Amino acid sequence: MRSESAPRSLKLAAGLGLAFLHLPILLIFVYAFTSEEKSFAWPPPGLTLKWFAVTWGRADVWAALGLSLKVAAISTLLAMLLGSLCAAAVARTRFFGRETISLLVILPIALPGVVTGIALRSAFSLADIPFSTWTIVLGHATFCVVIVYNNAVARFRRMHGSLTEASMDLGADLFQTLRFVILPNIATALVVGGMLAFALSFDEVIVTTFTAGQQQTLPIWMLEELVRPRERPVTNVVAMVVFVVTLPPILGAWLLTRGTDTVAGHGK
Repeated sequence: MRSESAPRSLKLAAGLGLAFLHLPILLIFVYAFTSEEKSFAWPPPGLTLKWFAVTWGRADVWAALGLSLKVAAISTLLAMLLGSLCAAAVARTRFFGRETISLLVILPIALPGVVTGIALRSAFSLADIPFSTWTIVLGHATFCVVIVYNNAVARFRRMHGSLTEASMDLGADLFQTLRFVILPNIATALVVGGMLAFALSFDEVIVTTFTAGQQQTLPIWMLEELVRPRERPVTNVVAMVVFVVTLPPILGAWLLTRGTDTVAGHGK
């Protein structure tokens, strides 16, 4: 059956929408090469690579980047562990309050970041927990868990329960069933959830503001540089780094989720 082509007006509207979303990103790339330090004149008065060398030599940039990568990595690992365990409990078992627990798990990502940040800051203050890398990790883990949970619980619900039953009937113990049956079926869901969680953690600003204390992750560093800039083009170079770091996980997640409408043992 031949599908009808979309109207030209719809194509034009889609093109304008995409241009509105992506042209600012292209401007960031252009201004990372500008020779003008104090202003953002258009067109740029000249192009230079010197700001990349300046950024490379800025210790504060490296410290912020290292902290962001560390927090994102730890938060992602915690989210993959806790999110997958919670998804298994909700999807594969029946107990009183199951739907309530599912709602509470996904609630942090539905709430405004300001509310989550204030709640975490109040909790840390009441518990007399000093602000550190771990308070940032705990803050990020609250919403990273949701990303992994949503992917894992959907995969668990599509995986036929008879697979684990057959594994047990054939003599496999719990760990063998986990390794050879469950993990291969949910692996892509966990990887996708982990990739998206890493990208979300690396970019997080609002919750980090309330849980970081005096530390600066890369997005917090960029925010302060925009308010009180030392060298404006350096901020654009760092923005390029953020784009380069976060784009591959998102593209990888998209590629991994293509064609996964079915899972092994259930039509695939």
